[in-house]
Amino acid sequence: MSPQTRRDRPRAHNYGDEQLHALQRNTFRYFWEETNPENGLIPDNTAGDDIPASIAGVGFALASYPVGVHRAFVSRADALERTLATLRFFWNAPQGPLPEATGHRGFFYHFLDITTGRRAWRCELSTIDTAILVAGALTVAAYFDRETTDEREVRTLAGSLYRRVDWRWAQDGHATVSHGWKPDTGFLRHRWEGYNEAMILYVLGLGSPTHALPQKSYAGWTSSYRWKKLYGHEYLHGAPLFMHQLSHVWVDFRGIQDAFMRRHGIDYFENSRRATYVNQQYAIRNPKTFRDYGQHAWGITASNGPGPATRRIRGVTRRFIGYAARGVPHGPDDGTLAPWAVAASLPFAPEIVLPTLAHCSSHYPDMENEYGLVCSFNPTFQVRRSGYSGWISKDHFALDQGPVILMIENYRSGLIWRLMRNCPYVVAGLSRGGFTGSWLTALPKARTDP
Repeated sequence: MSPQTRRDRPRAHNYGDEQLHALQRNTFRYFWEETNPENGLIPDNTAGDDIPASIAGVGFALASYPVGVHRAFVSRADALERTLATLRFFWNAPQGPLPEATGHRGFFYHFLDITTGRRAWRCELSTIDTAILVAGALTVAAYFDRETTDEREVRTLAGSLYRRVDWRWAQDGHATVSHGWKPDTGFLRHRWEGYNEAMILYVLGLGSPTHALPQKSYAGWTSSYRWKKLYGHEYLHGAPLFMHQLSHVWVDFRGIQDAFMRRHGIDYFENSRRATYVNQQYAIRNPKTFRDYGQHAWGITASNGPGPATRRIRGVTRRFIGYAARGVPHGPDDGTLAPWAVAASLPFAPEIVLPTLAHCSSHYPDMENEYGLVCSFNPTFQVRRSGYSGWISKDHFALDQGPVILMIENYRSGLIWRLMRNCPYVVAGLSRGGFTGSWLTALPKARTDP
């Protein structure tokens, strides 16, 4: 896409429903066209020809299929066929402690070979990525609700996959949950502590009718939270923006509170709104004086980058990194911005997200292509091309694409939130975590049958 002339560029406030629809459609195309239709596995990114699948990416793909049907990007029949191929693969894939398996104890390895579905890169059995995969499976189970043979099979397979996950095993004798496990070395040292994207993991773990996490596990997690005040906003801190987004893809946290949030007088949705503003305010203050940071140029989160490289720029030595979980206020930050993270904050703060998307579309048109927004861009890193002197990623990542589609839809219609309100496992998990209020209190007593 060639740069637009200044006269042709839209004004900053002109990013409306038509543009959001086009962005959703193009982003959905990534999942639909790049996925192996035989097993539902999708490459983690577009950076090469032999990239394995991320199981979290598959979870986002599954959750996007109802959006695709709802927005007429794909037929219900085609989405159902793709969904069944995916769920059948994961249900029938080999489980066990041997290194060449696809999963163990109901969990799955972080990366899988696109063709064979077996463990790739000697990676770990990932607890958070399995949680995102299962969340996607439960989304399609809630959507495909008709009494046909195929749609009943979707519900049966999704429920069976969820009930097979042994969340208690993943505690490894501790209160909180381990990040993962490897067949040769056992459980990883790091645990899910401190506020982050693991909210969806704990909700699903608490709601399990077969291997539920004990309530003390959730209490152990929330006891490790860090409450901060930054730029006039008091909030539950997580440095990268994605930590405040991913669980919100599935759970509508508006008006519901656990014990921690009741003490602080807000909910997790308001917390994410504040985190979004903190991210923008950091860019406005721009303490490291990166090029173009400002009111309409923010979005510091996990993303690809132009490094590793060191450059001397205007008398300052700059060190640039590759893929990393960038965050604020204490980094890492190398001047790389992720437009996908802006789009994924849309439900929380549309008043600053929409002008930022319009600004990016106007000033950095190469950021969008047939698959929607690329991963990231860095105006400070000088690479002259197409009339723009900064660096722009050429790649898309499944973990970025999913939140763009799903959070735009939650902003436009609330579709995913409505579906998951009807998921008995999510409702049970929230209830066991001590959540009350709003839509959750109004629901009948949670059921845990398929």
